Amino acid sequence: MKAVYLPTLLCTAHIAIANPPDSQSVLTGPYLGQPPVGVTAKPFAPGIVNTKQWGDAGGFSPDMNTFYLARWRHTADAKQPKSAIYENVNNVWHKTIMPEGFRKPIFSPDGKRKYFGAKYRELTANGWSDMKSLGPAFEKIPIMGLSASAKGTLVMDERTSDGQGVLRYSTLVNGIHQSPKPLSKTINTGKWNAHPFIAPDESYILWDSVRESGYGSSDLYISFRQDNGTWGKAINLGSKVNTPAEEGGPHITPDGKYLFFNRMVPDKNGKEGAQSDLFWIDAQLIEDLRPTRHPS
Repeated sequence: MKAVYLPTLLCTAHIAIANPPDSQSVLTGPYLGQPPVGVTAKPFAPGIVNTKQWGDAGGFSPDMNTFYLARWRHTADAKQPKSAIYENVNNVWHKTIMPEGFRKPIFSPDGKRKYFGAKYRELTANGWSDMKSLGPAFEKIPIMGLSASAKGTLVMDERTSDGQGVLRYSTLVNGIHQSPKPLSKTINTGKWNAHPFIAPDESYILWDSVRESGYGSSDLYISFRQDNGTWGKAINLGSKVNTPAEEGGPHITPDGKYLFFNRMVPDKNGKEGAQSDLFWIDAQLIEDLRPTRHPS
């Protein structure tokens, strides 16, 4: 069964900012204080985000001042992990354990909407609205991963047990999300198509998929929007990202600088199987793959 990345559950609990960590582990600066990564994918924040015990995934809020760290067990006998939230206050990252049931929301690029599968909340003058539904057509889809563009276009997957689910999109017209439609066959080919990410400007879509032309298991792919509005052929992100192991959950940091994704790596405790670690790489990789447009 394919791994699941970045689960999202609703929680309305207030998150209090914890005291800063001790002086030997204070995290300062952007990206949880991690040195910039280059054109080789590396684990993100080893020992802080990636651990030996659990599967780890995460992502930043639109203003890059909050990092949501999601953790889960790989075996039933493992200790229940604790997910966390890191808040950047005065250039120091403060860690708080997530309340039970809380997971990372999916934000719109402007930070004014938070999506939870087929539901969402809007930022108003009085704070976050009550939960709203995207509509019956969305409620029928077991949405696992979702992403929104700056214009409000949504792309989403569906949780399945056989890998035959399709990726869909929904445009925003007069403030109303239209019924989801399947993306083109250039994207919906192969099996286990999941975890789509649409660029804020809608110039490309990232996702993970299992295809005969891949590196072994699930790989990351990208499709660029063509001049005529259609989606171009699926391009494998290549050996800088993909391996014979399973890669998934791609997303670009809100500042556009880095690609984050998960990889199933050998269990660090020496047990059989693998666990999911969060990796990152310079998003220049995307530009290097972007087709050159010739003047007409």
